[in-house]
Amino acid sequence: MAKVSRESLMTLEAYAKARPEFRHKVMEHKKNRSVALGGHVTLLFEDELTVRYQIQEMLRIEKIFEEQGIEHELEAYNPLIPDGRNLKATMLIEYDDVDVRRRELARLRGVEDRLWVQVEGAPRVYAIADEDLERENEEKTSAVHFVRFELTDDMADALARGAALSVGVDHENYRAEANPLPVAVRDALVADLD
Repeated sequence: MAKVSRESLMTLEAYAKARPEFRHKVMEHKKNRSVALGGHVTLLFEDELTVRYQIQEMLRIEKIFEEQGIEHELEAYNPLIPDGRNLKATMLIEYDDVDVRRRELARLRGVEDRLWVQVEGAPRVYAIADEDLERENEEKTSAVHFVRFELTDDMADALARGAALSVGVDHENYRAEANPLPVAVRDALVADLD
């Protein structure tokens, strides 16, 4: 899958004009890339469009227009794009109440390592989490993690032939799964594979 290039980004002025329509397009696109696991964990499977949107938003919010700043954002976000044999996702752990969130993030230490995907007929593939930096400490896990699921050629071939795909988490304090994923979500993720 192609990475976000400097040439694919809009200037701040052009993005300000295009943002409402572009944002709507991305939100529609994300509907088939988002997987809820229980009531508190969501995986947003990233691709070039979702990452390009994130970069454009960061440039807009931070008012970044100099080349060095733009290159920094590209370097930070491009690793979130799948490279043809894996799926990459942003994991969000959400609790509305601040005190509940603090307590649950302490109970969920290590949850990012207990995320899995499973191709029908194959073993589970557990996430490789937070390769850019550690997002957990001795007291709690983070509410946001970046994860990668490495698939074998056989798994990718099975998905291309229509095998079902499931996603889940099996942490001792949080268990949930989407088994199997809806066809539209499965198909969106299969498109990330070569």
